[in-house]
Amino acid sequence: MKITDILDADSIVEELTSRDKKGVLEELVSVLVEHGRLADKERPVQVLLERERLGSTGIGDGIAIPHGKLKEIKKVICSFGRKREGIDFQSIDEKPSHLFFLLFAPQDSAGEHLQALARLSRLLKDVRLRKRLMEATSKEELYRLIAEEDKRYELP
Repeated sequence: MKITDILDADSIVEELTSRDKKGVLEELVSVLVEHGRLADKERPVQVLLERERLGSTGIGDGIAIPHGKLKEIKKVICSFGRKREGIDFQSIDEKPSHLFFLLFAPQDSAGEHLQALARLSRLLKDVRLRKRLMEATSKEELYRLIAEEDKRYELP
């Protein structure tokens, strides 16, 4: 699974405006609702907040990958947002999060869900990519950087 299979350029928020975890989740869900990938905002945000109560999806190094499962979707979907200033996402390294990849998977798709999480984790290990994502000046550049890095991990 490629990230570009689940993330569209119009599902990117160049600069998140929220100042807390719930607000970031709402913004990232809203962009999926705006572009017809989700029917409504309320239930998906609730699913994410329930998942966060189990333990933060802030994985450290300025990254958070909030995720959940929804019975009403047929395939994995993703949105991305950046907050240069950073917010407290209760990350494992106790540092602010700046880069947010939100994932939703169908209720019965453990394999796809885990594949997407693994792929994102692999891409985001690259310090240079994280730095370039923080410096990007447009949604288009953010998407291009993600797509280029994603392509590097394709099998020949």
